[in-house]
Amino acid sequence: MKLYYAPGACSLADQIALFEAGMTFESVRVDIHTKRTASGGDFREINPKGYVPALVLDDGEIITENIAVLDWIAEQYPPLRPGGPLGRTRLIEMLAFVSTEIHHAYKPLWHGGGELEKQKARERVSDLLRFAAGQMQGDFLFGDRISSADCYLFVMLRWTGRFDIVVPETMERFYRRMEALPSVQAALAIEGLAQAA
Repeated sequence: MKLYYAPGACSLADQIALFEAGMTFESVRVDIHTKRTASGGDFREINPKGYVPALVLDDGEIITENIAVLDWIAEQYPPLRPGGPLGRTRLIEMLAFVSTEIHHAYKPLWHGGGELEKQKARERVSDLLRFAAGQMQGDFLFGDRISSADCYLFVMLRWTGRFDIVVPETMERFYRRMEALPSVQAALAIEGLAQAA
């Protein structure tokens, strides 16, 4: 199995989840600007959309998009999803929120825009993180154990320092808990981010 990633990008969530699940996989670095892999291959041959993540399964099937990749990992390793009859539904609900709301809200910050647009984006991300803080059901989103949605939320929090975004104290504590996990440390090390904040 191969995970195509870009250092510090949203694909970091998939690295964390794969390590948390104890899965064996190879990490393949992608330059998101040139669309080339570390070995010089054309990443668009793996994912024609040209962005990470892309997870190539052992049988050759390819999964793209964070929601799909993180859901697949949780299907293979059920402790990464909440329990109960609506466990998978609740997981997808939170993955969709992180992807379509929080991740999307960063767009003006990553891809330019005027200062007013950037300030509105910072405020929007902060508001969304406050909402997420209110959804916490314990140390993590769904209680006392990590889910694949926590992996994604961690990455969104990691980006806040780059853009001077106000983070609720609940989310600061969550970030520190996540950062201390061996799976997170392993993923940060693979991506060359272990010393970054």
